[in-house]
Amino acid sequence: MNKRPTILATRDAPDSPLRRAEEVDLEFSNGERRTYQRLKGSGFGAVLIVAMRDPDTVLLVREYGVGVDRYELGVPKGRLDRDETTEQGANRELKEEVGYGARKLKILGTLSLSPSYMTHLAHVVLAEDLYPERLEGDEPEELEVVPWRMDMLHELLARDDVTEGRSIAALFMAREYLAGRYQPA
Repeated sequence: MNKRPTILATRDAPDSPLRRAEEVDLEFSNGERRTYQRLKGSGFGAVLIVAMRDPDTVLLVREYGVGVDRYELGVPKGRLDRDETTEQGANRELKEEVGYGARKLKILGTLSLSPSYMTHLAHVVLAEDLYPERLEGDEPEELEVVPWRMDMLHELLARDDVTEGRSIAALFMAREYLAGRYQPA
């Protein structure tokens, strides 16, 4: 496993595209008025990819998360580019992070990060019928690809390096869809 990067300094980023706040004035049905602040997402949306190597095995990636200062195991993910469909973005990110493309892509739903104060949404995409193809990505180091059996998701939850809620939710959405217990709207 890779050694964690060293944090050399921290400081406020007042003009960061990740921290664009806006105020929202609201009046509720009971006449109560409030002003809320929310963080606006940047870019064109994001994707979380549940890449099925075979009907029983998902491909996860181990990637450094600066927010928690450790390596985390989760699904491949990334931002959508301008003029890119959700499926195109999912396939591109899959090729960049995992080294596979998918012949079959299905949007399973959309997840929010924190709907109380953020506008950010990410589309969950199931990727099946994989084939080897690698594109150069923007990651600073190669990501470790970790196969995991879908029938062992309960063991994944017990790991210290699996804490991202969106990855966990995406895996369970895919498991339920593949079992025929969930149909996307």
